This record gives sequence, structure tokens and C-alpha cells, in this order.
Amino acid sequence: MATFLYKLGRLAFRRRRYVALIWVALLALAGFGAASASTATSSSFSIPGTEAQRAFDLLEQRFPGASADGASARVVFKAPGSEKMTDPANKAEVNKVVRELKSGSDQIASVSDPYAAGAVSKNGSTAYVSVSYKVNSMELTDATRDALEDAGHAAQKSGMTVEIGGDALQVMPETGATEIIGVAIAAVVLVITFGSLIAAGLPLLTALIGVGIGVSTITALANVLDLGSTTSTLAMMIGLAVGIDYALFIVSRYRAELAEGREGEEAAGRAVGTAGSAVVFAGLTVVIALVGLAVVNIPMLSKMGFAAAGTVAIAVLIALTLVPALLGFAGKRVMGRKARKAAEAPAGASAKPNMGTRWARFVLRKPVWVLLVGVIGLGTIAVPAASLEMGLPDEGSQPTSTTQRRAYDLLSEGFGPGFNGPLMVVVDTADSSDGKTAAKQVTDEISSMKGVVAVTPAQFNKAGDAAMITVVPKDRPSSVETENVVHAIRDAGKDIKSDTGAEVLVTGSTAMNIDFSQKMNDALLPYLALVVGLAFLLLMVVFRSVLVPLKAALGFLLSVVAALGAVVAVFQWGWLGSLFGVEQTGPIMSMMPIFMVGVVFGLAMDYEVFLVTRMREAYVHGEKPGQAIVTGFRHGARVVTAAAVIMMAVFAGFIGSSEQMVKMIGFSLAIAVFFDAFVVRMAIVPAVLALLGRRAWSLPRWLDRILPNVDVEGEGLREQLGETPAGGTGPGDAGGERELTRV
Repeated sequence: MATFLYKLGRLAFRRRRYVALIWVALLALAGFGAASASTATSSSFSIPGTEAQRAFDLLEQRFPGASADGASARVVFKAPGSEKMTDPANKAEVNKVVRELKSGSDQIASVSDPYAAGAVSKNGSTAYVSVSYKVNSMELTDATRDALEDAGHAAQKSGMTVEIGGDALQVMPETGATEIIGVAIAAVVLVITFGSLIAAGLPLLTALIGVGIGVSTITALANVLDLGSTTSTLAMMIGLAVGIDYALFIVSRYRAELAEGREGEEAAGRAVGTAGSAVVFAGLTVVIALVGLAVVNIPMLSKMGFAAAGTVAIAVLIALTLVPALLGFAGKRVMGRKARKAAEAPAGASAKPNMGTRWARFVLRKPVWVLLVGVIGLGTIAVPAASLEMGLPDEGSQPTSTTQRRAYDLLSEGFGPGFNGPLMVVVDTADSSDGKTAAKQVTDEISSMKGVVAVTPAQFNKAGDAAMITVVPKDRPSSVETENVVHAIRDAGKDIKSDTGAEVLVTGSTAMNIDFSQKMNDALLPYLALVVGLAFLLLMVVFRSVLVPLKAALGFLLSVVAALGAVVAVFQWGWLGSLFGVEQTGPIMSMMPIFMVGVVFGLAMDYEVFLVTRMREAYVHGEKPGQAIVTGFRHGARVVTAAAVIMMAVFAGFIGSSEQMVKMIGFSLAIAVFFDAFVVRMAIVPAVLALLGRRAWSLPRWLDRILPNVDVEGEGLREQLGETPAGGTGPGDAGGERELTRV
């Protein structure tokens, strides 16, 4: 592989104008496709194989006019002072709002009269109007949303408090200038790392081109492939981070080759042949982790994973072709002043050890202590993860500045927390001899359950073979008590089916969230096994070792559990919550752990491949184990540190989002990268390698014969170029066996 990539790098450098034109043309083509494509709607959200989904599908089939997947809103009114919502003046204002809502948009399916529907609180202080739409929230027009927001303004002038809840006002979460902040921090880090504006700008430029092509392609295909608007957000987040990192490693290696006195084309070929091999395998691990999300069997999540994986593949191709092409335009200007002076220094001049060298030597002197501090430290931070509670956040987790949150609080105060997440019970009476009796039995059974405050009478469809029952639980939608109510109804439904033949199914947003969380829980271990297993095999091929991939996988698991512990402490327990803008603690978003595992695993393996490949390369070319660790850190530590800081900056920018889910994802990814890059890869990995010595790089002979030799470290390339290993000692040199932890 190294030889092929070496030739590719030289070709791209030599034919730089053609390569640059091809990528610019692809960007223009993708941009044209995105601009000419029709506006994407939201991706249809479904959870195959769950009861909530079966009930939802049954509703669409038996109640075709009910718009089961349509958006909904609740306009909540609170009377001023000691007045009541039943007072004539307030009643007139509410009725006026109802009329305005009905005539405000042709997307409205129904608007309820709170006085006819009994939607007035017992003390008369609060009332709400339920609004149903024919289309889902992402398909609502701006005019429809404006009509909803304007409807209550006149009532507010009369002194009433009017707030609006529901998903009708749901729009793409605002992340502010997060991408700009992330790129700005990345630029500063790159300038500090390289000491050259050209070298710093090159990874940023290539990453933005890659993300531009990836996101534009997703936008162009959004309607055809039913891709949701969140798909491009994930692709942008991952694509920007890995795009900068991959280019960073190629540019760094190119500068190192120039510093050794090689000409531009040769330096580019060697950079792509060696660092490029690491980029290919690092990219493969990220792609495996993202494509593996299909294991969960949730179409929306699978599409997000495939789209992000495609953007990563583009980032790899750009690093292997466009980066060496642009290096051809930059020439030696990619070197900073200090780097040029160091390269021009006499051969005998001794270079001052850099921070990576000094740190590696320290770890080699105290490997046991470094290992213990790293493992115990992460283990302590991981303790809160044992208390992890998963669910999907409701409007109660929104900032108090939003009308959705204030509507949520008004409903909780006037009617009880459960009114914010009613359950929809669907009774399929097609196989029942007496459907009405069966539906009444269901209603009576649910009414007697603990944790239920209200049950509406069964509403049958025109055919009389299905009924809808609305159940209002006592507690808020994301509470454990409400989850227990859902399970209790489902358990009772089994007995009712055996007695009457009628099937009882529970759906609604709350039940959907519960089923979604359960599906994510069930998929976590199979997903981990698949992703870690495939990556283990891949790393075994890269490093020609069993112990190095094993150590990489165990270190990753430690960093992920520690990151989960930090997330639980901040978002579930509220520790340092005010620092991160957490206004309401609650369960951790159910898709977050599996999502974090997928993304962070791929990125963690990036650092593992880039750092340890350089050690493996030094070892294969004759250095002793301890020397190889120092060489790996001398060349790789600064670059891996810069890559991790850039990655953290990109992810941490999303902590500023007003949306709790986006905030949580940003925090979890940033803290996981911090733990994995700085504690696991920079401390635990060299400590373990120092203790293992030559055993780290050993591979059973039978396995060595089976595994393909992809020559990531460029041994075959050096032989082809007529070079001999420096130092005169190779992996088989027994004289260096004692050199395990000493340089």
C-alpha cells in the first residue's frame, strides 16, 4: 500500500493543476446539485419492530383523516390575577383565537374548543387549545408558524399569559456561530503548530472543500433518499474534524521529509506513502464505526451514519490527492521560519528535545505510575456512569426563555405534569366479537391503574374496528413513573387480548421515546462487538500485533465510560450544570451513548493509528522498543495534540446551542476526545508499550502467514528506494531485548 500511495502522492504533486481542477469541478457540481434540488423536508422517523410503531401504523391505516404523523401545538392561556378562564371577557378572547387559528392556514387539520373539550383546569386559571396539522413539523410553512404565533398576541394585550408548546414550532436547533468558532480555534492551533500561515491554511482549505462536497451532495440527494436535515449537521461535524486532521498529518510528514533535505515531489510521495497509509486505515475505522450504526435498525440513524461515512471517505481521498497537489503549489513556503532555519542547520548540530520527547522519556522512566494514575483517574470519573438513566428529553428540558418551556410549565401547573405527554392507546377490535365491550374493558382497566389521572372514552373509527383512547399519566413524560404506566398498560393488554381477542397497543410521543430508548439499549452491546471487533482485525493488520489492538480497544472503552460518567454528572446530576448552560437536569438522551461510541471510536483509532504507526515504523526500521516510543512521540505528539485540540474545539462549539440534545452531544464528544487523546493515547498507551517491550510487536507465526501485509510503515517502500534501516538493529535483534523501558 505504501508504494502505491507513494506513487499517487508524486503524481498528484506533479499534476497538481489537473488534480486541483478536478476537485474544484466536483465542488461546483455538488454545489449546483444542492442549489437546484428542492428543499428537504424532515426524514420520516420510524422505529421498526416496536409496539409504538405498530400502533402508529395502525392509526394511519384505520384513522386516515387523523394525520397521525402531523405536527401539533398547544396554545396555553393563563388568566391574569384572580380572574378565571371561564370569565366572559377571557372566554371571548379564547374563542377569537380559535377562529383565527382555524382560518390562519390551510395546513391545519383541526382546532379544539377548550370549553367544549374540557381543557380548562379545575381552578379555572388555565386553559389550552389543541391544534393538529395535516403535515409534520418540518413541512409547515413559515406563514403557518407565523399564524400560530400571532394568534395569541391579541389575547396577551388583554392581560392573559399566552404560551405555545408542541412540535409545530420546532425548527432546526440554533448552534450560533459554532462552526465558525471551531474553524477559528482550529486556525489558531494550526498556526501555533506549524508556525506558517500557508501550512495552517492548507488543512483548513482542504477540509472545507471536502465538507462542501459532502454536505452539498447530501442536500442534493435529501429528497430522493429521504434524508433529514440533521443528517448534514452530523456530516459537517465529523467531516470538518477529520478533514482537518487528515490533512494535518500529511502536511506534517511532508515538512519532516523536507527538513531531511528531500525535494518537493519526493517529500510529497513519501508523506502520502507513510502518513497517507495511516490516514487510509484511520478513515476506515471511522467509516466502520459510522456504517455500523445500521445495526440499530433505525432508518434515520442508519442514513445519518452512511452520509457521515461518505463525507469521511471524501476527506480521505482529498488528503491523498488534493493535499499533495496544493503542497506542490506551496513548495517550501509550507515551512515556517524556525523550521527552515532548523533544516539549514549543520548536520552535527544537536536539536533540543521537544515536549513530546521529554514526555515519552518521563513515561519510560515511570510506566507503572503513569498507567495507574491514568486508569484510576478515568475509573473515578466513570463512576457516575453506573447511575445512567436514558430517555428522550421533552419540552421541560428546553431553556426557560422559550415559549415551549413556558407552555410546558403552565400546563404542569394547571393540569399536572402528565398533560405534557399524553399516551395514545389504540385498540384493534377487528378480531373481537364485541369491540365496544373490549374497548370499555380497556378504559376501565387503565382508569384503575396507579399513576393515571385521566382516561378519555374510546373513540371508534367509521368502520368500527379500531378505537383510540387518550391516557394522561400523573408524572412528566420523561419520568420513570410514566414509563411504568406504559409497561403496565401493555401487560394488561396481553390479558385483555386473551379474553376478548382485541389487541391493545400504546403509542404517542412518550411511548415512542420509551421504545426508542429500549431499542438503543438493546443495540449497544451488539454494536460495540461489531465495531470493536472489525476495528481490532483492521488494527491487527496495520500493526502486525495482537496486544497493540487489544490495548487500543480497552483504552477506548475506558475513555468512553469516563466520558459517560462526566455526562451523567453534568446533565443528569447537575454538577457544574450552570457552567455549561444546563437549566433542567433529566435522563441522558437515549441515542447519545451509541452515537458517542460510534463517533469517538473512529476518532480514537485515528490517534492510535497516527501515533503508534510512527512507533511501529521506527521499530521495523531498526530502533529498540524504548527508542521507538520516543521517536513516535517526537514526530507525532505535537501533531496529535493539535488534532485533538481542533477536534475538541469543533465539538465544544456545539455546547453553545440552545437545544439540550445538541449541547449534550457537543459536550460528550469534546470530553471523550479529551480523555482519549490526552489520557489514553498520550499516557496509558506509551506506558503499556513500555511495559510490554518487544512483546507488543509480536505476532504468532500462523497468524502472520494469514494476515495480508499492507506495509503501512513503508518497509517495502524503503527497500524499493534502496534504503537500509538505520541503527543496524531490527525487530529480531536479541541484543536489544533488555531495552524495554529505557532509551
